[in-house]
Amino acid sequence: MKQKLSTLVAQARGGRVIRTPFIEADEIDRRFLNDEEVRHRIAGGFPDARRVILTLHPAHIPEVDAGVSVYRIHPEDAAPAWDTQDFTVQLRRLELDEEQLGDVREERGAFLVAATGKAAQTLESLTELGGRHVDVEEIGESAGKGSKVREVVVPSMRVDVVGAKGFGVSRAYFQQGIDGGKVRLNGAPARASSEIREGDSLSAEGLGRIDFRRVLNETRRGNYKVELDVHK
Repeated sequence: MKQKLSTLVAQARGGRVIRTPFIEADEIDRRFLNDEEVRHRIAGGFPDARRVILTLHPAHIPEVDAGVSVYRIHPEDAAPAWDTQDFTVQLRRLELDEEQLGDVREERGAFLVAATGKAAQTLESLTELGGRHVDVEEIGESAGKGSKVREVVVPSMRVDVVGAKGFGVSRAYFQQGIDGGKVRLNGAPARASSEIREGDSLSAEGLGRIDFRRVLNETRRGNYKVELDVHK
C-alpha cells in the first residue's frame, strides 16, 4: 500500500471517499478501521479474495460502490488446454494495469477475473486472447453465491471453532484447511488457536468468507451467541 492506512482513514474522516487500487488483503491492518467516523468496505470479487480494493468513506454516507467487477472469460476449445497460469500469461500480454486486476480463478474450462477501471473495460470488450476466440460475460461484483447473516452459539472465539460453526462443517474438516494454509484471518494465514474479534474477516478457500459482526450475549453455560455475515 503506497500510503499508510492511518493517512487514508484520516482523509475519509475529513469527508473524502477513498478507494485503493487492488492490494494484498494481508496488507490491511484492520485495527485502523475501527473508527466510528469512517466506514469501510473490502471487496475483491470473491469471498476469499487474496487481492482486494479497500474503500473508505465518512460514516454519514450510507454505502459506496467498491467498483469491482468479475468477468467469466471462456476461451474456445483448443489444444493444449490452458490452466490458470497459461491464462494469466496471456492476460499479462494485454499490458493491463496490474493495480486494476484482482484474483484470477479457473471454473470448468473458463476463467473468472476480478477487475476495475480501464482493465475492466478492456476485459468486457475482449473477443480474442492469445490467438483464441473468447466469450466474455460480466457476472457482477461478486462471484460468490451471496451472503447470509447467521446467529450461532460457540464455546469460544477460537478460529477453528467459529469457522467450523459459521460455515457449517466439522471442526476436523476445518482444521484440515487451517493445516493446509487455506484459511486466512484478516488476510494472514490463520492459526486454530487464534481468537476472532468483532470486525475481523475469516476466509477459507472453497468455503467463502465470514465477517464477524458482534457478540450478542453470553449464555448461562458460558457460551457465546454471535452474529456472523457468511459469504459463500
